[in-house]
Amino acid sequence: MKKVKTIRAVEQTGRYYKDICWMMIPLLCMAVYYYGPRPLAMCAVAMLTGNLCDRLVSVLRQRPYVQDDFSNECFALVIAMLLPASAAWYVLVCAVLAGILIGKEAFGGYGSYPFHPAAVGYVVAAVSWPEQVFRYPAPHTMLPLIGTEGVTLTAGISETLKNGGLPTISSFDLVLGDYAGPMGATTALVVLSCALFLLVRRDIHLETPLCFVLVCALVAFFAPRQADLVGTGVLETAAQRLAVVRYELLSGAVLYGVVFLLGEPYTSPRNRLGRALYGALVGAVAMAFRYYGVYETGMCFGLLAVNSVSGWLDRLVARMRGARRAKKLLQGGGAA
Repeated sequence: MKKVKTIRAVEQTGRYYKDICWMMIPLLCMAVYYYGPRPLAMCAVAMLTGNLCDRLVSVLRQRPYVQDDFSNECFALVIAMLLPASAAWYVLVCAVLAGILIGKEAFGGYGSYPFHPAAVGYVVAAVSWPEQVFRYPAPHTMLPLIGTEGVTLTAGISETLKNGGLPTISSFDLVLGDYAGPMGATTALVVLSCALFLLVRRDIHLETPLCFVLVCALVAFFAPRQADLVGTGVLETAAQRLAVVRYELLSGAVLYGVVFLLGEPYTSPRNRLGRALYGALVGAVAMAFRYYGVYETGMCFGLLAVNSVSGWLDRLVARMRGARRAKKLLQGGGAA
């Protein structure tokens, strides 16, 4: 019975995870270009770890292994591309194990988890090894496969923003990802191309990312963290505020999270209004984590916080629609 249920769920939503896996390829190509073969090896280890977790859990729970289920591999790749290319191997493996065993399998497996497994894995790694997760090698640094202790690491632009400064990175470098950051989350042009593909395939819905980006942009524009903009008039400093919005949206894996995390079919609402509210709420909470949290990257923290009310948003929208229909019926009866 459990296998039949899983197979039916995979038939309904399995294409999403396969498409996400395919979309990791162009991001991986850019990571290999910037850092050498180490990102390729990291993704291979992450996928192997995810696959072995699936097989091990199948044995422990005495259930058949479903070959068409690529969710574990998908979550493993999403986690790997969120990490720096210099992250230690144990950090990568532990993050994948936490995401799959705690974030997914502990709640019952495929389609039963309330929290995004990839976000769970990343948050566990970020809290446990912040010096590994939030320090990045400079692009065009050819990293060794083993032993990156001697590699010079720098803070990302999220830390500059958190400290009230403004980075000085050209728009060209921002779009192409030629700055220190997570190995798969900096290349904005490639991420947006992947978003277009996923939208055409109907793997993600437009209202969720639009509401998320709108809320993040409004917060960054009207409440910037930069000391020289605090207390200034909006119109007089509009150009500087727009520059802040650009950096806020292109740092901290925000754009990457919009494309590869927000649209997960089992942790986001099912109806359109619910998805819009979900995107807006994640944007607000993520910006709160970025502004006031201990860690400069707040996307995954905000996502997990709002995952807890995702089902409630669906029920809220359903009650609103039911109340509207009941009101129309009463009005129709009164008119008659």
